[in-house]
Amino acid sequence: MQNTEFLKKAEDSKPILYTETVCIPGRTEPMKDGDEAVFDFGNHYVGYPEITFETVGHHPDAPLYFEVQFAEIAEELDQDTDSYNGWISRSWIQKEAVHMDVLPGTYRFERRYAFRYVRIRILSVSGNYSVVVKELKADTVTSADDAALVKVPFTGKDKRLDEVSVRTLRSCMQDVFEDGPKRDRRLWLGDLRLEALADYETYRNYGLVKRCLYLFAGSTLADGRLANNMFMAPEVECDDQTMFDYTLFFINTLWDYWSHSRDTATLRDLEPVCMRQYELLKECFDEDDLLDMNKAGNVFIDWNFQLDKQASGQAVYIYALKDLVKIRSELGKDTDELIREIERKTEAAKSLYDAEKGVFISGPGKQISLASQVWMVLAGVTNQETGQAVMENALQQNAVGMNSPYAYHHYIQALIETGQKDKAYREMHVYWGGMIERGTDTFWELYNPADPSSSPYGGIVVHSFCHAWSCTPAYFLRKYFRPQENQ
Repeated sequence: MQNTEFLKKAEDSKPILYTETVCIPGRTEPMKDGDEAVFDFGNHYVGYPEITFETVGHHPDAPLYFEVQFAEIAEELDQDTDSYNGWISRSWIQKEAVHMDVLPGTYRFERRYAFRYVRIRILSVSGNYSVVVKELKADTVTSADDAALVKVPFTGKDKRLDEVSVRTLRSCMQDVFEDGPKRDRRLWLGDLRLEALADYETYRNYGLVKRCLYLFAGSTLADGRLANNMFMAPEVECDDQTMFDYTLFFINTLWDYWSHSRDTATLRDLEPVCMRQYELLKECFDEDDLLDMNKAGNVFIDWNFQLDKQASGQAVYIYALKDLVKIRSELGKDTDELIREIERKTEAAKSLYDAEKGVFISGPGKQISLASQVWMVLAGVTNQETGQAVMENALQQNAVGMNSPYAYHHYIQALIETGQKDKAYREMHVYWGGMIERGTDTFWELYNPADPSSSPYGGIVVHSFCHAWSCTPAYFLRKYFRPQENQ
């Protein structure tokens, strides 16, 4: 269902793309069939590469046929791309085979790539000549205005953590807040919420957040429900997939946007969209006011196929409705029904507390997970003291853990909200710092410290090593851990 007025407002907020040309030298050694070389741009970039070739020997009497692979981290180049057989399409692999007829010359890639490393392999030239890679360039693109970046005098490991976080956000800021510039290159609601939080502390590009909110509201499913992600081309179209928690996070993203921008016109425009999500999703509960997973459908929470998500989903619902109350209060609208709904669902959530084990349980198997405790804390189902206890008790009872920076963001936030700032600071550096220790320039879609090469897709060659939801250390550092607070 299209709302042309909202889509027009989204288009009016379309950002300027800033471009920068980066250039690195090639190599002097001539290359023949089977030769290859890897080139390092020195940092993560998103843009349109080009390669300049010179020739040695006779006038080229046959095309140059070469293969090029772009990689966000060096380990991608070690993968056997031909053997990849995961459930995400292999068309996401950043690899091309190219014929080049006129030499010497420059080949420009019309497809946008996300990369630091470039491997060139010569597949075939004639016996009469060799090629030399003279230089590589890339016209990089982002809607992040580096001149607007809020400068904070971090030092040491905080400085590096902030730099990598900002680089991650910067690479994902394109025409929309993308989930990842390598893959999927789409606007996802869960990612948008966390990107926006980081943006408010860094680039403060409120217009890009506004654009994304109107895009979601401007193209919905037939019943008015928000999809979990949006396609931008050839025209704006919502996906046909939904996630219970992602749908609700539109409410929180709108409230966060208003809290920073004070754009009441947008708040007024989009409040009915928020109410429609509430009307649809309040039907997903059973007679005991507990989330019915069959009715809720897909609930994300984390990249964890073992996680029971009933308790977390219940808490996300409460968390979102509390911001919906704030939205309607700001607009002078009645909130009595919403307050009663929050009270009922909170009492039901408390019924999931196992007093003997000191944790919240989830689902028919009474699963104990860290995510369940985290979300009960964020939803305000617990007080600060109990919130500290349930998270600690879960960890001591070998609870189901967290796999993604997306989930770890909420863990860090829960630690802060239960008065454990020092622990939050340490845990943030241990988790995201683990990626930095592996030489990354941007933060990853999924990072399991016990198995850094793990991927939910069946191979890291399609993994996103620059992913929107992992950029939030910049948010935490700037909001809670500015330098004077650590001295």
